[in-house]
Amino acid sequence: MIHQLHALLEGSYEEMVSIRRYLHQHPELSFQETKTAAFISDYYQNLGIECQSNVGGHGVVAKITGSKPGKTVALRADFDALPIQDEKEVSYRSTVPGVMHACGHDGHTATLLVLAKNLHELKDELEGQYIFIHQHAEEYAPGGAKPMIDAGCLDGVDVIFGTHLWATAPTGTVQYTLGPIMAAADRFEILIQGQGGHGAQPHKTRDAIVVGSQLVVALQQIVSRRLNPLDSAVITIGSFVADNAFNVIADKAKIVGTVRTFKEDLRSFISEEIERVVKGTCLAADCTYDYKYFQGYPAVIPHNEETKFLIECTKSVKEVLVAEEIDPDMTGEDFSYYLQKVKGTFFFTGAKPKNDVHTYPHHHPLFDIDEKAMLIAAKTLGTAAVTYHNKYSSTQGE
Repeated sequence: MIHQLHALLEGSYEEMVSIRRYLHQHPELSFQETKTAAFISDYYQNLGIECQSNVGGHGVVAKITGSKPGKTVALRADFDALPIQDEKEVSYRSTVPGVMHACGHDGHTATLLVLAKNLHELKDELEGQYIFIHQHAEEYAPGGAKPMIDAGCLDGVDVIFGTHLWATAPTGTVQYTLGPIMAAADRFEILIQGQGGHGAQPHKTRDAIVVGSQLVVALQQIVSRRLNPLDSAVITIGSFVADNAFNVIADKAKIVGTVRTFKEDLRSFISEEIERVVKGTCLAADCTYDYKYFQGYPAVIPHNEETKFLIECTKSVKEVLVAEEIDPDMTGEDFSYYLQKVKGTFFFTGAKPKNDVHTYPHHHPLFDIDEKAMLIAAKTLGTAAVTYHNKYSSTQGE
């Protein structure tokens, strides 16, 4: 069965590339993916695969039922793009100004669609059910995963597998962790209210820029001096905005940043520490403030048994040269919600473009992938799904 599936996938590789390039040329932003969702639905309907649209928003869920009883395995791919101008000089460059698939979600979608098509061809030999979750809005919290789960996409699911094409890891590499693989991603906003005035008369003002500058430095001490050195966390200031006249002292300044953690208790602790620092700094400068903290996606924490099972499955994929354990990454992913609901794992599939002098990271205007990585991802996910049935279906009902 596994050899048959791999052969079908190899024969469908060009279709996978064609789908990915079409999607790359026609990206849509989070919560706006109407045409992409329709493309996915049409693909399944044309194959005669059971499909449900508008799941939790623009989500699409397809289902294949094998001829034999067994477990229910879910596979997930996301399909939203980013507000980035595509600067690549390639034939499949984005045709939408200021919007680009700069994270590989087009590749995720092409991978899952073609894998579903090939599994459908083998359905008479399959056990159990296969659920294909095509998720909208991964890039922008509150994201698409939670509303899709609330709408029932995981109902009856025993296990879920997902991957992210990883453009900074060599093609042929599968990367995993035993423990968290991606961080919780939170956001905060601080509005400092001082008293503006003439740049030549600072003694008559309360300078919001000076207070904000002190905060930028002081907030870094939360990680370096308030946390256990064995705990990982990041506080990054991404935006600092104030008045821009050269001879005016600003009366207000806005600071926006992100917090990344792996432990739930650290999220609330850091939120409280940020406000403590803001309150003290503003009090000393006789300024007022408004502080908001927004919890984003939780940390992505794969289940160890399913991760070890997945790594065993990679041994059946000839294109996987290395399966390696890595350090967790501080980026975020709402796949975390699926893993809070059911057992499963999430891994990176190396997709570093070959013959490139520079490797451009995710969310970069020149981002691209080695499309061969899609075949590796499809084989790995397909092998895990089919093998899971073979290994665990006999225990169903126990």
